[in-house]
Amino acid sequence: MFRKVLTTVHEREEGHAAPLGGAFIAGAGIVLVGIGAASDTGWLAIAGGIVGGVGFLAYDFLHHSQLDAEFFKRTDDLMGKK
Repeated sequence: MFRKVLTTVHEREEGHAAPLGGAFIAGAGIVLVGIGAASDTGWLAIAGGIVGGVGFLAYDFLHHSQLDAEFFKRTDDLMGKK
């Protein structure tokens, strides 16, 4: 049941679940930044910033490769471009 829901969300155009992994990584990094800053642990805040940055880049890459590329492909097909 849960797998079917995830597959449906991923395949339908309203869902766009592909970039979700990058968003989770970025969110975890931002939480680490907050914990590191609150506990005055510099290395944890720096590591959280790095993880957050990597997560943001992963989100952007996944969004572009999964959603934008498909959108442009369909647009080019409608316009008759090859």
